[in-house]
Amino acid sequence: MRSEFIGMDVEIQSSGCGHFCGKIVDESKNTFTIHKGDREVIVPKAHSEFLFTYQGESVLIHGSEIQYRPEDRIKKIR
Repeated sequence: MRSEFIGMDVEIQSSGCGHFCGKIVDESKNTFTIHKGDREVIVPKAHSEFLFTYQGESVLIHGSEIQYRPEDRIKKIR
């Protein structure tokens, strides 16, 4: 959870936007912008679950656990 998410492939498990896969192209404190097909979708972190593949392992992360500014996440999450 302390790594950079931009550029990672992600599968959205549950959110108001539905279930889909894509690549993270931007991040703010409360949202991810995900490139899906030929468009970009803004997904709120709160009330969403994200499945990342990191170093060969699948990691399910609840959005509320990473609801920090990207630059602050490294300092706050231990």
